[in-house]
Amino acid sequence: MLLQVTSVFSLSFLRNIRKLQSIKKLQSIRQVFFRNLRKSNRLCYLYCFPAPFVTVHAFSFRKPTEQKDEEKPDEFKAVIETADKLYMAHKIQDLYDYLIQFKDCENDEVLWRLARAATDKGKASTDQEVKRSCMYEAFEYAKEALQRNENNFACHKWYAILLDYTGEYEGTKARISNSFSVKKHFLRAIELNPKDATSIHSIGYWCFVFADMPWYTHKLAAALFATPPSSTYSEALHYFQLAEEVNPNFYSMNLLMIGKTHLRMKNYVEAKTYLLKARDYPVLKPDDKKAHEEAIQLLKSMGFKDKQ
Repeated sequence: MLLQVTSVFSLSFLRNIRKLQSIKKLQSIRQVFFRNLRKSNRLCYLYCFPAPFVTVHAFSFRKPTEQKDEEKPDEFKAVIETADKLYMAHKIQDLYDYLIQFKDCENDEVLWRLARAATDKGKASTDQEVKRSCMYEAFEYAKEALQRNENNFACHKWYAILLDYTGEYEGTKARISNSFSVKKHFLRAIELNPKDATSIHSIGYWCFVFADMPWYTHKLAAALFATPPSSTYSEALHYFQLAEEVNPNFYSMNLLMIGKTHLRMKNYVEAKTYLLKARDYPVLKPDDKKAHEEAIQLLKSMGFKDKQ
């Protein structure tokens, strides 16, 4: 329709040129022509909507879209800051309830935090079915986070943690099978962030599990794999101590595992030192409670009489 209107005015303009000889009049007509053409264009934009409407709005909405994209990081920055405050305050349920509303987002930083929140929610539950459900739910968020950003150390860390946690529910064979991938992702997390004590602790725990594996599990692993996963207590202790160097006293379970590994290696003085630290660590989270209780039991097995 825009072309039709333009053609009508063009034809009228040409006819008028033939009638007019004066340059002054020609200029006047040209002014009238373009004034009328502008009016016709406005009419076309108002009434000939499908193509002109889409075109105009594609451009008119471009700036708001760019503003929206620019606002996205700020929006998630606020979400992440709120989530981290709740995490530091040990408000497990509040954190999960807050982050779950963003479960369909595409932000890896939000998703791995949601995976962590769902994991902590599961650990806090005494219902084994709820615990299991939370671990599998958390694993889905961890997988999505890793797909969104393979260069984020935390995505690799939480993927590995939850691959192992869910593997526990699927039996020894599945857990052993998963162990290669678990180790690979922990090592990648450390490569991306050598200062993350939790990733270093997790590799230590991986080493401890396979160093502490019963003989029959070793046989099963040997039957399943030409080169089954294996490690030593010395290797596990190396990682636990390295994590403590990177971030001293950061995690009750790391203190427990240092004490536990020393105990396996018959280093009783060192074992007692770290088990006492684990026992006396502030109990703020489910892992702290677990470390506290296990430390008490191990100290008792060493003949140490607890004051409590």
